Amino acid sequence: MGNGIESEPWVRYESKYIEEIAEVIRKKLDPKLLHVDDDIVGIDFRLKELKSLINSQLHDVRVVGIYGTGGIGKTTIAKIVYNEIQCEFNGASFLENVKESFNKGCQLQLQQKLLQGIAGQKIELSNIDDGINMIKNTLGSKKVLIVTDDVDRREQLESLVGSRNWFGAGTTIIVTTRDQLLLRYYGVDVTYEVKKLDNVEAIELFNKHAFKQNAPKEDYVTLSNSMVAYAQGLPLALKVLGSSLHGMTIDEWKSASNKLKNNPKKEINDVLRISYDMLDGSEKKVFLDIACFFEGEDKAFVSKILDGCNLHATYNIRVLCDKCLITISDSMIQMHNLIQQMGWAIIREEYPEDPSKWSRLWDLNDIYDAFSRQKQYKKTLEREEAS
Repeated sequence: MGNGIESEPWVRYESKYIEEIAEVIRKKLDPKLLHVDDDIVGIDFRLKELKSLINSQLHDVRVVGIYGTGGIGKTTIAKIVYNEIQCEFNGASFLENVKESFNKGCQLQLQQKLLQGIAGQKIELSNIDDGINMIKNTLGSKKVLIVTDDVDRREQLESLVGSRNWFGAGTTIIVTTRDQLLLRYYGVDVTYEVKKLDNVEAIELFNKHAFKQNAPKEDYVTLSNSMVAYAQGLPLALKVLGSSLHGMTIDEWKSASNKLKNNPKKEINDVLRISYDMLDGSEKKVFLDIACFFEGEDKAFVSKILDGCNLHATYNIRVLCDKCLITISDSMIQMHNLIQQMGWAIIREEYPEDPSKWSRLWDLNDIYDAFSRQKQYKKTLEREEAS
């Protein structure tokens, strides 16, 4: 009887230890894979680059930042990496659309998802602080893989992966974002920029959606190349444009091409505009000025003009770079064609049919239209005054 009582704590400990080992083995043998589209193009080289930055054999906590413009494929590559390496950890959790969840007030649900994904059981939390303490206590000794996807504010990281000390040795945290400043604030170890597709990759992806094959139909080669050039390697744009043109005639393709010159696809525009909406007032002004007047111009020249308008060019241009809205190459300001079109659409949207009321004019036809309207308006006023 005495021996039975003395061994009971040891039996309970051993049973719990065996259960934990069994759970780790189960996760390694039967990992929960995330869905990834079958039409991925150009991923092998990018995946190799990213995985070289992630070393799950290290004993410290490693933080990797993945950044790039909207629609470039940050979430996709993060999912593929997650699927491939999750078995190297004692638990894994992929938190998708963090920004959207926070905007909906679902912070607590994200904390619960993080804990449940790794602990394997339902956990009830009363508030955010309770969630933080539970994350520390539950994961503090575990080697885990955590992906926080589409983050745009500090408090999102602070409530989910606030400190490396919350997690066990060997843990890897991956953060995807459009904002490089956020990655610097969090103190990531390494960053990886998701680059646009090269021309060969872009053609393949577009054709997969437009023709359901890797090569275009014979009569569509020129039109297909034109659409690919318009998308400038942005995977989202290639997919949306290709899908929208599937099954259409050559005349319909030509009509769509003409329409796109002044009317970018809403599905593309909405994704790209998220980065613009994150800017403050002066940052938005600088972005729109660059979109309309200064794309491809020398940074020093542009800064001098913008500073003359009290727009704090040095700081605001850096912010636009951090938000992946522009790049600086050989001292020249570069902006993706579709991001530039998004800026034009913002200016047009309040008075789409009346350029004379726009804040900026950059197209010769619109300038002529605006002056003609002003001239006509002035004549109308003069007639009214005369009568």
